[in-house]
Amino acid sequence: MTETSDGLRSVSWDLPHDLAMVGRARNLAKEILTAWSLDHLVDDVVLVIGELLGNAISYGAPPIRLSLWAAADDLCVRVTDHGPGRPCRLDLGLEAISGRGLPIVLALADDVGVIPVADGPGKTVWARWTLANTPREEAALDQRARP
Repeated sequence: MTETSDGLRSVSWDLPHDLAMVGRARNLAKEILTAWSLDHLVDDVVLVIGELLGNAISYGAPPIRLSLWAAADDLCVRVTDHGPGRPCRLDLGLEAISGRGLPIVLALADDVGVIPVADGPGKTVWARWTLANTPREEAALDQRARP
């Protein structure tokens, strides 16, 4: 884990191309988010990480990297794989048992995108949350506003 003088915190892991690693990666991310005092985002971020990693392992190619970074105003999750495909939204019926990962990510994160890998096949799928006015900051503002 690194932290710069301007408060940017980051961590990344190179992960095996194995679906069994998704649970371990989710636990690692939960520990980091808790250490960064971002407990209020843990459930959403961990679910998004599971969806992005599951897709990268199922449809992408190694190497796979999970990165988290947090600045004063943002938290970002990035999952990079080196497969040629790009995420796509599927038109699913009510009976579908898979294919709901991207809609889940879109529903939970404030912003989502894809960046192609510059030097070959692959992409980085990212999700971002805005940290401005977190519950802790709102509580502090409420305390200051009281007489």
